[in-house]
Amino acid sequence: MKLTVIGAGSTYTPELVSHMTRLPVDELALHDVDSERLEVVGGLAQRMLARQDYEGGLVLTGDLDRALDGAAFVLLQIRVGGQQARLHDETVPLRCGCIGQETTGAGGFAKAMRTVPMVLDLAERTAARAAPGAWIVDFTNPVGIVTRALLDAGHRAVGLCNVAIGFQRAIAGMLGVEPGRVFVDQVGLNHLTWIRAVQLDGRDILGDLLAEHGDELAEHVELPRSVLDDLGAIPSYYLHYFYAHDRELAAQQTGVPRAQTVAEIERELLRMYRDPSLTEKPSLLDQRGGAYYSEAAVGLVASLASDDGGVHVVDTRNGATLAGLAADDVVEVPARIGSGGPTPLPQPPLAPELLGLVQHVTAYERLTVEAATTRDPVVARRALLAHPLIGQVEMVDALLESLVEEAVR
Repeated sequence: MKLTVIGAGSTYTPELVSHMTRLPVDELALHDVDSERLEVVGGLAQRMLARQDYEGGLVLTGDLDRALDGAAFVLLQIRVGGQQARLHDETVPLRCGCIGQETTGAGGFAKAMRTVPMVLDLAERTAARAAPGAWIVDFTNPVGIVTRALLDAGHRAVGLCNVAIGFQRAIAGMLGVEPGRVFVDQVGLNHLTWIRAVQLDGRDILGDLLAEHGDELAEHVELPRSVLDDLGAIPSYYLHYFYAHDRELAAQQTGVPRAQTVAEIERELLRMYRDPSLTEKPSLLDQRGGAYYSEAAVGLVASLASDDGGVHVVDTRNGATLAGLAADDVVEVPARIGSGGPTPLPQPPLAPELLGLVQHVTAYERLTVEAATTRDPVVARRALLAHPLIGQVEMVDALLESLVEEAVR
């Protein structure tokens, strides 16, 4: 089985490589358009695989067709425009009075406009060169929008985020148990989810968890404890951009952009990766963000390959899973994974305070995919007007002029 990573010059790649022996992979292809980064990251990957006694082949290449030829799985982790584009996406909205975040709101829209066309091009090349029935596993943000674009274009794709596995690990730590005993029932949209049940050995313990660890969970998601108690659920970290909008906007307008911090971490990581004595991922990588994503990715690929029916939280078509959403909407829910793809687990209806926000953002995501694929500035305006963190004509005008004007020409 061949697995290909597109965007393998990412500093995330060593974490993925650290789990590679869990998969029946006889060829791992790492591709990146940045030859220098690929050489540095690929060098560490080679040393890590040698330490694991990996018996398969490793290919480092800037030739996309070579990377894709015969691949059974293609993992997308690209960042179009690099950290400089992220800095732009996170700072320009602030001048317009909007939250600056790379996946949520105006910044996420700008990223989608750059990313969706390139991902669709990569998917077309994958369809032409990869093995029959190959799966695209997307970790490229904004995951929900990118996955929707891939599925709308008819590709065999599933989206993946690290939020659910991050919660699972954090909750297991609070309880002092092995992570495998904890099941997190997280539902909603990518970066707009709530945990409505937490099972320990099959028994729902959410009420007890909130009672005993509510303060710790509230700190984890940067929201007041009262929000969790009122909702009877644990919102994802990204909900604080909605529930504490003015506080977050003020903090962003005076603070250091996350993109700047990440760029500094990446520079140091790449310096460390160049050390020929380094044979394992450094602890600094945990500060980069995206913790446990590689474990989630390897687990998902393993279930797709083995048809084991494992349950994973993924981004996939809604079907009839969440009432109040269209069948073709892309939701983030627990799903049973087989060789034919995800089958979402049944879900009770979302409470009104959750459903209203989900419907609002789903409309924005639908319009954003259309704007990214048609380049129609009118559709772009509709998308920005639909987003609950924007939704004002003056803001939309300013954003289109300063943030995404070039993208919709």
